[in-house]
Amino acid sequence: MGRTGVCCCCAALRPRYKRLVDNIFPEDPKDGLVKADMEKLTFYAVSAPEKLDRIGAYLAERLSRDVVRHRYGYVLIAMEALDQLLMACHSQSIKPFVESFLQMVAKLLESGEPKLQVLGTNSFVKFANIEEDTPSYHRRYDFFVSRFSAMCHSCHSDPETQTEIRIAGIRGIQGVVRKTVNDELRATIWEPQHMDKIVPSLLFNMQKIEDIDSRIGPPSSPTGGEKEENPAVLAENCFRELLGRATYGNMNNAVRPVFAHLDHHKLWDPNEFAVSCFKIIMYSIQAQYSHHVIQETLGHLDARKRDSPRVRAGIIQVLLEAVAIAAKGSIGPTVLEVFNTLLKHLRLSVDFELGERRSSTGSASFSTSSKESDERIVQNAIIQTIGFFGSNLPDYQRSEIMMFVMGKVPVFGTSSHSLDTSHLGDLGTRRIQIMLLRSLLMVTSGYNAKTIAAALPAPFLDPLLSPSLMEDSELRQLVLEILHNLIDRHDNRAKLRGIRIIPDVSDLKIKRDKISRQDVSFMKKHGQQLYRHIYLGCKEEDNVQKNFELLYTSLALITIELANEEVVIDLVRLAIALQDIVIINEDNLPMFNRCGVMALVAAYLNFLSQMIAVPAFCQHVSKVIETRTVEALYFLPENIFKDKRILPKSLEKHEKNLFFLTNKIAESLGGSGYSVERLSVPYVPQVTDEDRLSRRKSIVDTVSIQVDILPGNNTEDKVNTEEITFEALKKAIDNTGLEEQEKEKRRLVIEKFQKAPFEEIAAQCETKANFLHDRLAQILELTIRPPPSPSGTMTITAGHAHYQSVPVYEMKFPDLCVY
Repeated sequence: MGRTGVCCCCAALRPRYKRLVDNIFPEDPKDGLVKADMEKLTFYAVSAPEKLDRIGAYLAERLSRDVVRHRYGYVLIAMEALDQLLMACHSQSIKPFVESFLQMVAKLLESGEPKLQVLGTNSFVKFANIEEDTPSYHRRYDFFVSRFSAMCHSCHSDPETQTEIRIAGIRGIQGVVRKTVNDELRATIWEPQHMDKIVPSLLFNMQKIEDIDSRIGPPSSPTGGEKEENPAVLAENCFRELLGRATYGNMNNAVRPVFAHLDHHKLWDPNEFAVSCFKIIMYSIQAQYSHHVIQETLGHLDARKRDSPRVRAGIIQVLLEAVAIAAKGSIGPTVLEVFNTLLKHLRLSVDFELGERRSSTGSASFSTSSKESDERIVQNAIIQTIGFFGSNLPDYQRSEIMMFVMGKVPVFGTSSHSLDTSHLGDLGTRRIQIMLLRSLLMVTSGYNAKTIAAALPAPFLDPLLSPSLMEDSELRQLVLEILHNLIDRHDNRAKLRGIRIIPDVSDLKIKRDKISRQDVSFMKKHGQQLYRHIYLGCKEEDNVQKNFELLYTSLALITIELANEEVVIDLVRLAIALQDIVIINEDNLPMFNRCGVMALVAAYLNFLSQMIAVPAFCQHVSKVIETRTVEALYFLPENIFKDKRILPKSLEKHEKNLFFLTNKIAESLGGSGYSVERLSVPYVPQVTDEDRLSRRKSIVDTVSIQVDILPGNNTEDKVNTEEITFEALKKAIDNTGLEEQEKEKRRLVIEKFQKAPFEEIAAQCETKANFLHDRLAQILELTIRPPPSPSGTMTITAGHAHYQSVPVYEMKFPDLCVY
């Protein structure tokens, strides 16, 4: 009896808050929390908030003792009591109580019992949802970030328990994010040491479930219950919420761990997960921060430039997805940076491809060929990214990008381009040219300028029509397709697809507007460039059917979009000049090319005659086509461009009724009010400075100087190609015939200076003057050598300048200069 009285006396001496806390615990933990006593404890805590810290410390002490003794029933009761007190008390004095609460949560998370870890997580999430009146400047969540991240990577042997722990970890991270973002000191959570744990933990759970879904089949949309039980859905929601709360200063810290995770787990090849991640990123962040993600992707691409082609292709494809989303909004200052970096990697890819090809010369290797094909994948991905990005930009930015990409195209004889291709050789330069033109083709797709001058400014048109881009059939095709994109402003190109004789052009329902003053001015300034490009393009020996089709479409689009009466006359002169190429055959073209040019001229004059609707002109063209249908089917596109074509052995004995005659066309057009004086002047393409710098016609490549300055000195080549007959010898002996020929030449020269356009006469005179100046400079270069100089002397080889420096001690000075 005495001992019992002592115990009762001691219990009465205990502080009231301890007695209230002890009363909430029943004798049997299965009975649960004593609600009546819990209400008393809550009332006491609200009435005396200064006691909250002691209540929390005592509860923490009891909970730690119960955890050690594995009395988990009392642990559940203690956490329930803490949660109720936390939800009931909102005052300044709750700060010390929170510290005790977080200590108890940490104790539960440290235990190895999954149920306790989940219990601690649930309590922390409830705490995270409470809005505190004042921030806590000393509270940090480093332990919780680490512990929740570790739970996200749980590898428990029981799958259900593993999923439960991972879900708890994700919810815990979500709670930390919400608590810190709402806090004044929210910047702490964005520190790299925290992001390096949070982001990979979320991506790990998103990746694991995606792997399972990819094996089973396409994932179905989760219902409300599945979202809570599916770690992937929960992790994705948390990841979106995290990125949505990111600001300007901490965006990079949230994105960089994504690259590290993808690198570590080798998720760039295949890159389906990487693409889905960056789609989530781009749609979750604020639109004005999109350029941060693009910059980080470009930087990572630079860092991994030595990786395998498939890895680089995976990164570029991710960049494509990011750019596709960012292009719809503001992407800030990264426009040119994107293109500059992609073009740099395009050059690197070509360099790697050629390096593999050189190393495998003489030994056929499957691995080498696969590497080359992988590099092609990289190049195609870069081109697709450039084109897609450019085509989604507004017109004012797209014109700048067109100029930027065109400036990167290596054009022989110019050193202004930024892509260094000197070490790539001819093959590498050609590959770069093709890749950049393919990119430019995608950028110009859908571009619709109000005037042609805005679409084809001189700094863009001159390099595009450079002879350096005419050395290959594929290059010429790309150049023509780019021109089509820019000239065709009414989407008529699809109606003109394929070269053919159109019976009735009105059935095509061609759309066209009246030619504007700006377009007329453009044709006066640059029309000769377009004609010249088409003329020289028809003379190339490696032309295939597609080349002729694109040349025909070019002529047709110029007729639709840019042709007034003066341009129509120029186009007729051009068509007759193309016909003369075949008849005279100075370039010894193959028979297919000659017949192809004749078919091109027939198809175009048929189209032109119907477009300008001059009956006499249409009648002459139709008559020639009908005659060809009977006597020379190989002069018509429907026959020469089919698989089983029959080519003639020669074209020397054809009658005039198979050809389009200048005098007939002049009569027909003159009767309709056209000024046909210039039709009597044969079309001669103007020769530009670039012709002298082109690889095929470079005068610098020749070692010996041939004195063929005057055009008359080339007559020997023409005589050699003529057929030597008795009539030809008779004409050569007849002096009166020579005199008549001289008179005819003089008459043509006088007529040319009277009727030809001033621009054409000036271009020919300038061409001759430049030609003579270049020959004189070459003679002086060979005869007069400058003395050696320590600063180096410049020598020109194959059109490139090289500096050779001579050391001072090797120079020979005159005797008067030595003392």
